[in-house]
Amino acid sequence: MSNTKKLPKSADPDAGGKNHTGNEAWHAFEIMAEFVAATEKLKEITPAVSIFGSARIKPQHQYYQLTEDIAKRLSDAGFSVISGGGPGIMEAANKGAFAGKSPSIGLNIELPHEQTGNPYQDISQNFQHFFMRKVMFVKYASAYVVMPGGFGTLDELMEAITLVQTGKTLRIPIILVCEPFWRGLVDWIKTTLVNEGMIASEDVNLIQVIDEPDRVVEAIFKHYETRGFKLSPEEERVQLYL
Repeated sequence: MSNTKKLPKSADPDAGGKNHTGNEAWHAFEIMAEFVAATEKLKEITPAVSIFGSARIKPQHQYYQLTEDIAKRLSDAGFSVISGGGPGIMEAANKGAFAGKSPSIGLNIELPHEQTGNPYQDISQNFQHFFMRKVMFVKYASAYVVMPGGFGTLDELMEAITLVQTGKTLRIPIILVCEPFWRGLVDWIKTTLVNEGMIASEDVNLIQVIDEPDRVVEAIFKHYETRGFKLSPEEERVQLYL
């Protein structure tokens, strides 16, 4: 009598058979379609700045008002502003840009709770997949402005730093706003990560901490003053293979 254990049918990777394989194949086509639709809609928005932050911040909060101010200044300076399209900091970013001279873009994600689209979007694109949405945040951004936020904001921040550090995307300004909020994380990066050899000491320079709205705009322009915003053919190739 054999003592070999078998997976329950529901856990058997072959239990779905051809139907499972077919569903996976169609899912791949859905992802491709989402990418094509987003690319076609967003291809003319550059130069743009992606702004990240918490969905839980209310309009009366200082973080909301600061975000709105920064987004308005960026929009008036000629930058499209990209946010996640939802409430909180995302709404503040879209609202500020919507009141400015350049387009306000919302990359909305379909979630079972929390996310609802805000009304301050000149261009709106819906996503089912977080990873596809994250590609679009990176693909069209000339800079990142990161406001206080939770796990989603940290995810976007670390993704951006990693892509720049590894050369998978262009070196662009990554600006953290509200120094007291970010102080613990920045100190940990500068000490623990560097001292343990997890990153190179120069990697610390991939991020900046700036609190004043006018200095945020100034830092972005300063980064591009010698090279401009137009991508070279090689840079376009790098962005293509994100």
